Amino acid sequence: MSVYIIAEAGVNHNGKFELAKKMIDVAKIAGVDAIKFQTFKSEKLVSQRAQKAEYQAKETGSEETQLDMLKKLELSYEEFTQLAEYCKEVGIEFLSTPFDMDSIDFLDDLGINLYKLPSGEITNTPFLIKVAKLGKPIILSTGMSNMKDIELALKTLKDNGARDISLLHCNTQYPTPFEDVNLRAMKTIKDTFGLPTGYSDHTIGNEVSIAAVALGAQIIEKHFTLDKDMEGPDHKASMSSEELIYFVKSIRNVENALGSSEKKLSPSEAQNIVAARKSLVANMAIKKGEIFTELNLAVKRPGNGISPVKWFEVLGTTAKRNFVEDELIEL
Repeated sequence: MSVYIIAEAGVNHNGKFELAKKMIDVAKIAGVDAIKFQTFKSEKLVSQRAQKAEYQAKETGSEETQLDMLKKLELSYEEFTQLAEYCKEVGIEFLSTPFDMDSIDFLDDLGINLYKLPSGEITNTPFLIKVAKLGKPIILSTGMSNMKDIELALKTLKDNGARDISLLHCNTQYPTPFEDVNLRAMKTIKDTFGLPTGYSDHTIGNEVSIAAVALGAQIIEKHFTLDKDMEGPDHKASMSSEELIYFVKSIRNVENALGSSEKKLSPSEAQNIVAARKSLVANMAIKKGEIFTELNLAVKRPGNGISPVKWFEVLGTTAKRNFVEDELIEL
């Protein structure tokens, strides 16, 4: 099964419907499987006293609250309805992460196929229960958590009816320092819980996602933007449109290159056997009736004669005809 690639639009539309629509076009051109937004009502997501995360303050200033920032990035439910319809038109799966209870209901009414749950909600028991009871597939990000947190969240989801659950290893810092990625933990998560596992990538570049695919990631999520210089908390840690296209191609190439676990001759290299392998040849002129010895035999290219694997089988046998130097030996 192909790696499921999610292009994370997030709030990089800056609260503007036309920008969000344009992001769908870019994601479709890039060839991802789905584009994902973030659905929330700001007042239901954060309190008036909630401050910005450090990376948010760095990118947007520390004067306003997190609530003030999010209000600028909010799209209406009606706009999300139109975006979902547009995704159907262009042929790409629409996803959006809910961040409050009302948005869970809205997305369910919208007919969303699966719920992608953010790292920040992994300890939000009422939230998890509500999503689980809908009975739809769930992808859960596990940033800021340990194995106990994941275990408890999974128990909550499963106890309330969730059956199709995938997990994403994640680090929620934007951008994530390479030394904090801890990518091997993705395999630990997969081995421990036995569920489809992937990686939500907040690093700069594509190396870590490619490494995740090589390590067995079944889902990859990556932020992108139309312009890294736009105002907003996530743009600078996101891929450009051009980078997203290259990103998808790179993942598909690595995916194809992984192949199967069987070691075998590939169709493309079969043509190289004659040129690269060797055969038994006459090291000098050999007359009919002479004994083949280590002196009058040699191993040289091309590889369309008797394989040197049979060296000891040929030694001591008799030449049935004359051979000139470098001629392929025949028995």
